Amino acid sequence: MEKLVFATGNMNKLREIKEILSGINLEIVSMKEAGVDIDIVEDGDTFEANALIKARAVSKACGAMAVADDSGLVVDALGGEPGVYSARYMGEDTSYDIKNQAIIDRLEGVPDEERTARFVCAAALVFPDGREYVFKEAMEGRIGYEIAGENGFGYDPIFYLPEYGKTSAEISPEEKNAISHRGKAMREMAEFLRGNQI
Repeated sequence: MEKLVFATGNMNKLREIKEILSGINLEIVSMKEAGVDIDIVEDGDTFEANALIKARAVSKACGAMAVADDSGLVVDALGGEPGVYSARYMGEDTSYDIKNQAIIDRLEGVPDEERTARFVCAAALVFPDGREYVFKEAMEGRIGYEIAGENGFGYDPIFYLPEYGKTSAEISPEEKNAISHRGKAMREMAEFLRGNQI
């Protein structure tokens, strides 16, 4: 069975991609499981650029097909922040409780219709022979007024989904996978892999 190395150390993301890609005849492993231990500097200025930087480095290091995603929160009223700096926003080791509260505080007084935001995900698929593909999707919503929900991670507890009347941390993992930016990008990639009988 061909190996697909997912360039992440985040077990939540690994679990999510394994669920989404189940049914494809690939062995999906993390960087650690593939024996890849490299520092990758993500210095791209777009989600696509960062995803490709990671996927190229991992594919080269292990000689296998690699997938990397770069995703983040884009808040319109904050000029697109935190954007590609979502993970490093307010410093590498700052907890998401602090980051989430800071975003809510910065939007104090901003009305509902101007609290629009989206989660963006770019998933890069790189083959050892140099072929590269990027699948980019988004999940639209708004920034809520308080931190709510236990199901998600990162910015999920402040990302309000008007159609559900809940944050993305309050809906079930199955519901989230169906509509999430990562879920959509990975399913698009899964369709590509199925269609090309990789």
